[in-house]
Amino acid sequence: MFYQNPQSWNSTKAKKVLLFGMSGLGKTHVSNILREGGDWFHYSVDYRIGTRYMGEHIVDNFKAEAMRNPFLADLLRSDSIYIASNITFNNLSPLSTYMGKPGNPDLGGIPFAEYQRRQEQHRQAEIAALLDTVPFIDRAKDLYGYDNFVCDSGGSICEVVNPNDKDDPVLTALSENLLMVWIEGDEDHADKLAARFDKAPKPMYFGADFLETLWTDFRNENNLSEAEVDPNSFMRWANRRTLAHRLPIYRAMAQNWGVTVTADDVSAINNAEDFERMIGRALDAT
Repeated sequence: MFYQNPQSWNSTKAKKVLLFGMSGLGKTHVSNILREGGDWFHYSVDYRIGTRYMGEHIVDNFKAEAMRNPFLADLLRSDSIYIASNITFNNLSPLSTYMGKPGNPDLGGIPFAEYQRRQEQHRQAEIAALLDTVPFIDRAKDLYGYDNFVCDSGGSICEVVNPNDKDDPVLTALSENLLMVWIEGDEDHADKLAARFDKAPKPMYFGADFLETLWTDFRNENNLSEAEVDPNSFMRWANRRTLAHRLPIYRAMAQNWGVTVTADDVSAINNAEDFERMIGRALDAT
């Protein structure tokens, strides 16, 4: 680990951490608190994906939709209007919209083959954005004067790494430069996350093999062709299985590469000092 004990963490003037875990457990919330305190640089992996690596795909998708409208199509062809993504740390909807959901196009779905293509784009982008964390540590210091650095990773980090491979290139690069911190939720948190997702199913990234299994099982259980799948029904069904699928991977990441804090501890953080004390306790418990 980048910090071996509470003493090394408390004594350093340049604290560097990466937060990982299920979406909705506080990664961005606590990162915002640290950034707003003025002494921490906030690097968002999802924002990096949606700007540096998939921004062009996102905007092209907007344009394709606009070209279906004759009025907007004429304006686009004459360069009379400009279409751009307004993605932010707290609003990743442009990225989610591009990722889409597979299934019946009349219900907002896209063909499964196209969904797989976009999923692969996201996989490559996520790996690149995670590896970009390391040069951004130097960039934050050299350009902006930040010593402290927090990487706010996406919930799907566990889909692009192998925590049981001691030579995993992504985890090796990250753990050599930051403290890996898992935000662990309990069953109550999982139920709340699932219930929230059920109300508003969102696009998400799945590992390729896991996605194939989910898609096949869902269609077989419901005796559906690809074009008959309700995209939201599939995403709700898949999300609950994804929560269970990712938990042991997160746990292995924490056991082999970092430390663990609880979602309840994170929810109690009000400032950077609270956060630093929480990390110190987590290091003391390892």
